[in-house]
Amino acid sequence: MTDIGIVRHGGAAASWEADPDPALSELGRSQAEVTSDALLERLPDDVSIISSPLRRAQETAEALATKMQKPVAIDSRFSEVRSPVPLSERKNWLRTFMQQDWTQQTEDLWDWRNDIVAGLTACQGPTVVFCHFLVINAVVAHISGSNKVLQCWPANASFHHFSLDAGKLSLLELGQQMDSAVN
Repeated sequence: MTDIGIVRHGGAAASWEADPDPALSELGRSQAEVTSDALLERLPDDVSIISSPLRRAQETAEALATKMQKPVAIDSRFSEVRSPVPLSERKNWLRTFMQQDWTQQTEDLWDWRNDIVAGLTACQGPTVVFCHFLVINAVVAHISGSNKVLQCWPANASFHHFSLDAGKLSLLELGQQMDSAVN
């Protein structure tokens, strides 16, 4: 069995409708530090660290990587959901998307979800992946077999514990959930 952790990025300095790739805010940097300290106590020394290519995920991963003196592998499979609309329309598109079922989604969105699952099932040892709100939701939907796009509300810098056994992903524990808006 392989342990896999997934961490949602810390709070962003700008909303997703204002900036396609914002850095972490001051609060987000603090969240990344708190999470990295907690993970130091629970992750094995041989853990691999992977991040989405987006800045907020990379900067969240860097807090842990620096403390563990490990490199961060960038993997585009863990990027935020592929939005088929311009940035100015993304907020409304995301609201609609999150209220829908997977049965209503395009082939491109199914490919995005399948790429995430393929990235996780390719893990060869203990791994922690730094990514995004909807990536975590896509993984939980895959594991649960639920058609709902929105499965959970992962808080910024929250840690979610999964396992991989004989190619099958399982959810061991959902991390902290949020009450506020997605960023």
